[in-house]
Amino acid sequence: MKTFIRAVEVWVPSVDRSILEFGGGLYGTATRFAAISRSLCFGRGEGLPGQAWEQGRPIILKQFDGSYFKRTAAAHAEGITCGIAVPIFAGDFLTSVLVMFCGDDEAHAGAIELWRNDPTVSTDMRLVDGYYGTTADTFEFMSRRTSIRRGNGLPGMAWESQAPVFFEDLGKSARFLRADSATKVGINRGYALPCSVQRDESYVMTFLSALGTPIARRFEMWVPDAAREKLVLAAVSARPAACCRPRRKARRWSAGRAR
Repeated sequence: MKTFIRAVEVWVPSVDRSILEFGGGLYGTATRFAAISRSLCFGRGEGLPGQAWEQGRPIILKQFDGSYFKRTAAAHAEGITCGIAVPIFAGDFLTSVLVMFCGDDEAHAGAIELWRNDPTVSTDMRLVDGYYGTTADTFEFMSRRTSIRRGNGLPGMAWESQAPVFFEDLGKSARFLRADSATKVGINRGYALPCSVQRDESYVMTFLSALGTPIARRFEMWVPDAAREKLVLAAVSARPAACCRPRRKARRWSAGRAR
């Protein structure tokens, strides 16, 4: 069974912090794409990792052709159709850039969305951009016209808790605001990940997929213990629950604050 996320990689600053170097990756069967990636490096603003570094926020690159992406031919050969880059900061210090690659075809339904709250403009979270692949236009139309309050909906819950949130069945969840539209196009699972940025804004990345195309084979969330000396397992996506959230309150965990 193919997963919606096909490959992941990490890029880390060089010793002099002038470029991003390959820090590791998992590519599955995309061996040629992996070989090309391991030989690359990116300057600030160069390629997908460099753009995330330059802009200091998550980026969804929905189309490789004609863009700044450096590995278009190799990605298309492996069925990779979209890239997501998430810069990870420790305060103002960039520690790495996480890049995820996704793919779809006519047999698979899924979407990737980036939501943002700018407190100078609104108290709500709005869609910045999204990749909807072969998903019907109706769901995209609804998403682009939706405002989400803190604590409401999948992005709003991740925004409020500053922790990942996973829904096993969106259609049965009263807290997923777009359940009817999602069910009609076959989307039934959702995962939301809060992302840190170097500005007074809040970003949440959501991954939505169908039963036949899981987002990934397994999700785990680890949080610091009470003494903040070690990480303990807080939640996994495999358990039979409608919503996968921490078993106890984490101290503002997010992708940008993971250690």
